[in-house]
Amino acid sequence: MAEIVTTGTGQVERLADRARLTVSFQGAGTTRAEAVTALNARLGDVEPAMQVVGVRVASRLLSVSEQWEENRRVGSVAQQRYVLVFRDLTQLPDLVGRLAALEPAELDGPHWLLADSTDARREAQGAALTDARVTAEGYATSLGAQLGPLVKLVDQGGGFQPRMMAYGGGQAVDVSNLSLEPELVSVSATCETTWHLL
Repeated sequence: MAEIVTTGTGQVERLADRARLTVSFQGAGTTRAEAVTALNARLGDVEPAMQVVGVRVASRLLSVSEQWEENRRVGSVAQQRYVLVFRDLTQLPDLVGRLAALEPAELDGPHWLLADSTDARREAQGAALTDARVTAEGYATSLGAQLGPLVKLVDQGGGFQPRMMAYGGGQAVDVSNLSLEPELVSVSATCETTWHLL
């Protein structure tokens, strides 16, 4: 019996209810010990600023490395990198402003997320299967045949396509024009299907 194999894709969007922000701070010195000491002093204002209800420090990563210029060691740099997860998105503008005022080495985000993508993923899977069926029906019609039952379905993956923004103390920095309102998160699915032709 002849078969036809098609691929289908589905995509749905949901408004983000979580956000992830990455921020890092550095300290420099002539030795590794001096760099770590300088970093430690920098973090004196950073750690308290992150203690916000609805915001979790998901990870802290410390790195210490040497600096080289023209094959000469010129010092050392210590860096602490934080990944923050926002369960309360109303806290995002204020905390971004306060962290920016502390002059981070890096401030990246927000990366918009969903707390639970189950329903969105199932809807995307249904759309992918429909897409694969419509394509198969088109080929069957072109061949003067009818589409028979589904023989095989293989999930080809999918997942999140979060929208993101990127930003390149004293009083908090004004972030009122940075558009920190929650955005849509795309959830996708792709499948490969095999159908009998009648």
